[in-house]
Amino acid sequence: TAIGGTVSPGNFHSFAFQDVCAVLVQACQLVSLDQEHLVSKVCQLIHHLLNRYQVMVDEQNLNFLLSYCISALRQCSSWTHVEILQALAALVYNNGPKCQKYLPDLLGKAGLLLQFSDPAQPDVELRRAAVRSMANLCLSVPGQPYLDESYRSVCFQTFLSVLQSSKTADVDDITFCMLLQSALKGVQSLLNGGKMKLMQTDQIGALLAVLKKCMFHGLPGLSIEVPTALYPAPLPQYDKRSPVKQEQSEPATSNRRKKCKGKQKKGEFGEEGREDSGDAGNESVLGADMLKLHLGDVQNSPGADPRPRASDVCAGKDPLSSHPTGWKLISSSESEYSDTEGGIQSKVRSYQANVRQGALACFLSTIKSIEKRVLYGYWSAFVPDAPGIGSPQSVSLMTIALKDPSPKTRACALQVLSAFLEGSKQFLSVAEDASDHKRAFTPFSVTIASSIRELHRCLLLALVAESSSQTLTQIVKCLANLVSNAPYSRLKPGLLTRVWNQIKPYISHKDVNVRVSSLTLLGAIVSVQAPLPEVQLLLQQPSSSGLNSSGSATPRRFSSCEQWRKALPWAGESPLDNPAGCAPPEPCWLLCLCVSIIALPREDSCSDSDANFPSLASVYEPCPLRLEALQVLALLVKGYFPMAQSYFLELGEVACRCMEEMDPSIQLHGAKLLEELGTGVLQQHKPDSPTAPEQRVPVSVVVTFWTMMLNGPLPGTLQNSPHATLQTSACDALSSILPEAFSLLQADQQILCVTLLLGLNHSENPLVKAAAARALGVYILFPCLRQDVMFVADTANAILNSLHDKSPNVRAKAAWSLGNLTDTLIINMETLGQSFQEELSDLLLLKLLRSATEASKDRDKVKSNAVRALGNVLHFLQPCHVANPRFREAIKESLQALIATVGSEATMKVRWNACYALGNVFKNPALPLGEAPWATQAFSALSSVVKSCKNFKVRIKSAMALSIPSRRECYGSTEQFCQIWSALVVALQRSEDTEDFLEFKYSSSLRTQICRALLHLLQLARSTDLPLIGGSLRDHGDAIKPYVLQYLRSSGEENEAGVHTDLRERERGLQGAIDHLSGIERELQGKARVRVSLYLEDVLTNHTNATDGDAAPVPGPRGG
Repeated sequence: TAIGGTVSPGNFHSFAFQDVCAVLVQACQLVSLDQEHLVSKVCQLIHHLLNRYQVMVDEQNLNFLLSYCISALRQCSSWTHVEILQALAALVYNNGPKCQKYLPDLLGKAGLLLQFSDPAQPDVELRRAAVRSMANLCLSVPGQPYLDESYRSVCFQTFLSVLQSSKTADVDDITFCMLLQSALKGVQSLLNGGKMKLMQTDQIGALLAVLKKCMFHGLPGLSIEVPTALYPAPLPQYDKRSPVKQEQSEPATSNRRKKCKGKQKKGEFGEEGREDSGDAGNESVLGADMLKLHLGDVQNSPGADPRPRASDVCAGKDPLSSHPTGWKLISSSESEYSDTEGGIQSKVRSYQANVRQGALACFLSTIKSIEKRVLYGYWSAFVPDAPGIGSPQSVSLMTIALKDPSPKTRACALQVLSAFLEGSKQFLSVAEDASDHKRAFTPFSVTIASSIRELHRCLLLALVAESSSQTLTQIVKCLANLVSNAPYSRLKPGLLTRVWNQIKPYISHKDVNVRVSSLTLLGAIVSVQAPLPEVQLLLQQPSSSGLNSSGSATPRRFSSCEQWRKALPWAGESPLDNPAGCAPPEPCWLLCLCVSIIALPREDSCSDSDANFPSLASVYEPCPLRLEALQVLALLVKGYFPMAQSYFLELGEVACRCMEEMDPSIQLHGAKLLEELGTGVLQQHKPDSPTAPEQRVPVSVVVTFWTMMLNGPLPGTLQNSPHATLQTSACDALSSILPEAFSLLQADQQILCVTLLLGLNHSENPLVKAAAARALGVYILFPCLRQDVMFVADTANAILNSLHDKSPNVRAKAAWSLGNLTDTLIINMETLGQSFQEELSDLLLLKLLRSATEASKDRDKVKSNAVRALGNVLHFLQPCHVANPRFREAIKESLQALIATVGSEATMKVRWNACYALGNVFKNPALPLGEAPWATQAFSALSSVVKSCKNFKVRIKSAMALSIPSRRECYGSTEQFCQIWSALVVALQRSEDTEDFLEFKYSSSLRTQICRALLHLLQLARSTDLPLIGGSLRDHGDAIKPYVLQYLRSSGEENEAGVHTDLRERERGLQGAIDHLSGIERELQGKARVRVSLYLEDVLTNHTNATDGDAAPVPGPRGG
């Protein structure tokens, strides 16, 4: 004790850890185990020194001290065991991997810790000390082996039994709380450090049940009985409420209204140590996972009583003070609490709040250890649902967020709810309440919709009631997570309007974190399922709509934005000042707000927490706020481009200004905004765009826009930036230029763009190189560039360079660009003819063929585009190439690669691209399709796939490929031709056979493509083919007839192969087959005459009668 008394933590650095360990070892050597009073004192010394000074014990001394403690537990009287276990807990803390040889003694079948932590153990202090030691053993050490599965299971069951136990009358509240906290800490350590995955339903249900019980432990005014296990169920789970004594709840209620002392409790935010988190009633710190919030969001924060609660705002702490990364484990003096009844009650409530926080922290870890699809089976146990008529609402996480008197606990509950909502989009997508359901039962979709509505209601209620900035931030973040995952298109409108109107005032809140999270929420609203009609109406609202006095800063920002807009050099000249049909009646409020936050000087009225950002405090708003405004602006442009396009040039100016700043993060998001503006214009000008030509951004304005960018900071960013991510985004932005605008840029600017991208393709950074390779793949499709043989050659060489990069991402982007490059070769071949083919170097063509063949053996992301490129190059080859000995081997290898890919176990995208590629190969008349051995293999692979592949899009592409050869001789022998015919007949009969329900949506396209292929074969058939075709029709004609009639009668559609056929064209195809076959059949004599044409004429007659007479529908095919 002398050491502890004379050395303070401040000057302890002069003592080496090994000296302390040596003192402790010597003390143990001096005190024999029969001197029990001294043994107790030595253990107190171990506990005190290790805990207070965070001593790291070396392995040799640890072994000695652990042996001493274990022997003492076996030999000394029971009255010493608590002190010995406390010393043991301090020794094993963060030393679990070094304790492996002692685990049988501690955690084995008759292990000491199991004995002392047994539920039958009458001494609760002893049980608590044992559980704490066990929890400290479960702490993980990075890079060190973790507990074996058997020991993990033993510990988990021990912690679970502790949490399931009830407090008996002889145990005081504080001791019981500390016991629960130790068990919760142990479970969290197992889940976090041991990467324990909860798989068994009974294990999950039992843990969630105790966590739910502990989440509400000691919550004033509420007492619930939770079953020993929860079970996955779609319907709300029953909570049996226990009657609560009035006298229990009154002190808590009145206490919430009292002012509390402004003085922070001693030791409240102590450093991480070996002691229990509840020794002084100080609130536990929840660990790194609970604190992933900008700028230290989790602080004391008031709850959801509609009145501001002074009692909850009292223990304020600087938001940027240190956050321990684990549970807070250091004790403080118990003298903070008086011995009066009120002081004891206050202490008990503090310990109970710690249990609730510990349970919520453990729940957060649990969520990460359970598959989401399993977790959502317990949705109704933790997420509120609208109460039925006359029945109370079930308790949920929102109960804590609204009613818990502890501000930190409310914030924790909101964080857990956020984690619950994260990734819930697929689960929530079943919700539907757009129409009124009048049924005897409530569908699951309506139940989920009701839960979503109740979440909106509760969170908005909490928002209005909360006055603490830190908890407000959590509420708004939780709302943003909800908005990002809810299926609003399937819900009655109005939910987003309420969120929108209630969040507006918080954009000018005094706390910067609240303002940032409010912008995040607005970003979620404008990005969810965009464009939503409800959000379009909100964006068109007058700027003052929904604002109260606390939001008075916003209209002034709006008018400033308008003034700034008018001051721009092109104001009054822009064709966008009043483009036909696209200017909203009043400028978009959100757009102007974001621009003003990004580009205008800060407002003095709302920045009292901005001292955290001194470097930016002088001119602009704090950096996090400006970054969030930039992201919201980019989301707004992406989802609602027509709303933003009347500010097109002004937004370009904003992007330019951001890219000129010194802060790389501002530059980065400026580049992302630029990319979204470019992409918005590209989407508008697509051939299939729903936007009328007169409502699009005029090409002349787009030229002005890109001229401004290329004369601004964009080239410098691309050339000189030390930040790879920024260069990558700038590359992506440059690739979003409209091709029509690019062709109108000055020649030197066009050359600048191309030169920059070709140069960046040699970057050493894989991110930049991948972006440059992709951008070249975009540029190669530009009409003004693709006909330039020199540019095609330069781009091809650059892409081939990237295709051999060691980075898989670079190779994947290069393969995509290679596919585009080879698409260009085909376009040029069809439009420019032989002149372009002759200009392109044979050597380059051979390199393309070999590189694409090699890439087709790479991983699937590379392979899918490599096979596309192979098909194009093989289609492009001329007779001179096919005859060239240098090409012969490369052609053979590339064809074998394609055929192997069609029948491989690769992803479906790879396989359908390979089928498509073989179809392209069949288009090249220079390739010897009829007699080559590879042709037989190709037809065989496609015939197999069209019958049996589980993916219908692969079947469609294979049927399309089989219908491409234009001459009968291309199909080879009669035997091969008839094998293809038979495969297609079988495929048609199996066109509804699938185990995957999602494939059914492609079945119509599959039948269409197979029928086209069958008619194509009939139009080419020879007399020698007819006997086998006739036999096939005798056996299967009745089965396929309804499908053929359905094909003839279906309305014109563009099938999966991209081929559009109308009714008349289909009829002409059938008539052409009849005419062709009739001519052949007339030439046949006697018994050899096979009347296939009669079958087709019967089909045509049936079709004509049904069409002309508006007869009853033709009986559908089997199963349909």
